[in-house]
Amino acid sequence: MFSKDNLFAVSLFPYLGFLWFLTRSQETPRLALIGFYVLLVFVAVTIPAGIYAKVQYGEVLANIDWLHGSAESFLTLSNILVALGFRQGIIDYQKKQEETQTDD
Repeated sequence: MFSKDNLFAVSLFPYLGFLWFLTRSQETPRLALIGFYVLLVFVAVTIPAGIYAKVQYGEVLANIDWLHGSAESFLTLSNILVALGFRQGIIDYQKKQEETQTDD
């Protein structure tokens, strides 16, 4: 039915919707939101890297280690930002709860 390339392209639309809702809610920790947007950078880097791997080396991206690793570094950065952002969000929430309890 769908090739993996078509599925990849179609999956971008739900992700953009996800980002739109996260951004509109204004409740997502800023650093985590940045991390989710960096995932788009990963996608934007991976596509040309895959094309380059195919044209220059006649291989899929996963078989060209230096190129694949470079592209994947953006995924790693995205994951780190999301994790640190939600960690900070939890810390801020706990501080807010403690302040509320001491005010009572």
